[in-house]
Amino acid sequence: MTATGSPPSDYRLLVPRDWFRIDLTRERWRGQLKTFVDKEFAGSGSSPQVARGIWATLRNTAENGLAHGALEFYLRTESPDDATPPASLLISWPPVPRGLAPTPDELADTLGRRAAPGTEVDVVDLPPGRTVRVRTETNLDFHLHMPGGAGYLHLAFSTPLSGTQGPMGNLCEAMAHSVRWL
Repeated sequence: MTATGSPPSDYRLLVPRDWFRIDLTRERWRGQLKTFVDKEFAGSGSSPQVARGIWATLRNTAENGLAHGALEFYLRTESPDDATPPASLLISWPPVPRGLAPTPDELADTLGRRAAPGTEVDVVDLPPGRTVRVRTETNLDFHLHMPGGAGYLHLAFSTPLSGTQGPMGNLCEAMAHSVRWL
């Protein structure tokens, strides 16, 4: 466990313009999510049941994220006529008492023991610092070790249609590399 430096007051992340941002720290997040779903399914020819299913899945993801310190939810559709949820990024800062977060190596070891077969868990050096990266076929998670013993900022990417290998996975990697502490 380390607590070097002072904790950041915020972070900055570069996100492509076509990713829709939902601020989970505000009460209006449900309305923002509904706007996204309505916009994506307007004129698509999909049944209302498909739109309701996507809405429910995304709402449940946001609510579960909020229970674990979620701050922001970014959404990008890859196929507006598909019933599969869009590519997404859920950013969270799970509460950990200051100075008690495990080191990146300790966290990677713990996550590696819990991981399903085929999951890649490694520690990488990114511009914001030592980071634990967890990759499955459709999910790519980055646990960015925050300065000052503030814990980890968690970037959870989900790419159910394209997977984490290829252009979408490369975009997720680039977004994680863009994080800067303020």
